[in-house]
Amino acid sequence: MFLPTTKQELDALGWDRLDVILVTGDSYIDSPFIGIAVIGKMLARAGFRVGVIAQPDTHSAADITRLGEPRLFWGVSGGCIDSMIANYTSLKKKRRSDDYTPGGRNTRRPDRAAIVYTNLIRQHFKNTAPIVLGGLEASLRRVAHYDYWDDRVRGSILFDAKADYLLYGMAEKATVELARTLNQVGDVRQIRGLCYIAGEADTAAVRKNYLELPPLDLVEEDKEAFTEMFYAFYQNNDPITARGLYQKHGNRYLVQNPPQPSMSQLELDAVFGLGFERAQHPYYETLGKVKALETIKFSILSHRGCYGECNFCAIAVHEGRTVQWRSEQSILAEARELTKYPDFTGFIRDVGGPTANMYGFECGQKLERGACPAKRCLYPEVCPSLEVDHSRQVSLLKKLRKIEGIKKVFVASGVRPDLVLADRQHGEPYLKEVVGHHISGQMKVAPEHSEDSVLRLMGKPPAASTLKFKSFFDKLSANAGKKQFLTYYLIAAHPGCTAADMKHLKSFADRNLHLNPEQVQIFLPAPSTYSSLMYYTGINPFTGKPIFVEKEPQLKNLQKDIIIEPAEDKTLGKRTQRTETNRMVAKRRPRRP
Repeated sequence: MFLPTTKQELDALGWDRLDVILVTGDSYIDSPFIGIAVIGKMLARAGFRVGVIAQPDTHSAADITRLGEPRLFWGVSGGCIDSMIANYTSLKKKRRSDDYTPGGRNTRRPDRAAIVYTNLIRQHFKNTAPIVLGGLEASLRRVAHYDYWDDRVRGSILFDAKADYLLYGMAEKATVELARTLNQVGDVRQIRGLCYIAGEADTAAVRKNYLELPPLDLVEEDKEAFTEMFYAFYQNNDPITARGLYQKHGNRYLVQNPPQPSMSQLELDAVFGLGFERAQHPYYETLGKVKALETIKFSILSHRGCYGECNFCAIAVHEGRTVQWRSEQSILAEARELTKYPDFTGFIRDVGGPTANMYGFECGQKLERGACPAKRCLYPEVCPSLEVDHSRQVSLLKKLRKIEGIKKVFVASGVRPDLVLADRQHGEPYLKEVVGHHISGQMKVAPEHSEDSVLRLMGKPPAASTLKFKSFFDKLSANAGKKQFLTYYLIAAHPGCTAADMKHLKSFADRNLHLNPEQVQIFLPAPSTYSSLMYYTGINPFTGKPIFVEKEPQLKNLQKDIIIEPAEDKTLGKRTQRTETNRMVAKRRPRRP
């Protein structure tokens, strides 16, 4: 069942007023992959009346007023992606397409969508119910942060939007707790995972137990203070060890409560058992189809979180450093449900998460005592305490492909090579299972670079890991009688990367990978990541030493051009056959999100 999005639907349900209205920068897609859909279904299961307004027209009252005013709160999200990342490329050029917009044209999501939607609500509803920010855009911008598009430090989005509260991270439990507390006229400021604005007089209790971050006016001007602030912010994201934070913005304070506890497996299974239509709401379907559904409609999310902590990636900040996985029974039940859809053709597009092979194991010490403050799970090498074990995933994949009505189950999410290599008991059976049954010609890996100096700044393992995995993959593919390829994601112009480094990467790819790379991205400084900190300050935050940062758009593009320039045949002076083969393979690849 879809949540209502029109007045006619409310009338059909016999509802005169909604408890919660969710506003999003995406179209309304009812899928477990879409945050607004999940939050809405969680609230509905808890007994609240919930409606959705997707991509409202910001120049009129028609969309934002059509469901009336909610009794408890407005929930505002920029969508599945930060709206500035959704709208602009790494070189700040406007994107023409949007996979989450009907018809695919990027014409309906405003820049800084969470701010625009909050102002739109206040414009048409004076003294309205509380406005609560959520989703990735709010989560990554909840404290002072470097904004690439303004090229400056901005304050918390809570102040910029003039919203009442902000829920960060994967906020299913926090949102339901907020609704219940507001319904009972209780004090929401005690809810974990919530940020709010406080005056000087309201911070007395907070000061006793919370950690103070350097104030906004200081971190705007002082890069050392900004680095100190970011380090404290990053280190206080674990639900077991994190302290609450507060930061002065002018004469008021941002207060961030400690994170919500991680979901239990039973709770996570319940989220995916909410019953999703796996379709775009009919009201928005009339405006055009959404490309995102091509990938997610018949895919299964098996886990969330990531212990990779790559410095350029925001997953650890938003989803957490603890990996939570669903039970085998829950995933198999979802797969059986997929076979009942009339348009299901027998192919599950993906079973995975942020990284495919992080299902079914975690560090026991982390689960008991929280993430290590001075050590990472995978960098500079896989920590022995993690006890990597792919056996659960092997068992799951074998059972999935035996379900009646399923022809093939793909593992399309990227695979982490160092985890496969670290699992001496089950790494080979896992790779053999995937190579033999769960890819169609290619497997995605993300070495990102070849040069150790750049890889260290990225928080990625050395290139030797990629080469060892490639040899392993090639051998197992040959044993299976299949001609298959690895797809390598690479990054140009990351902090610390020079044109000379890209030439070395080009040589490495030609000499060792035997290809001309196609999947190359220019680094984009996402808010609240270590790499964006490096980009802004020009300093390695782990050593305090200056690093080179390419900031000229033309020279960033040149770094990319160095690596994608076709290899030349020394005798014929033209593209090699392997370059053309890889180009044909690339045409079939899904675009990297």
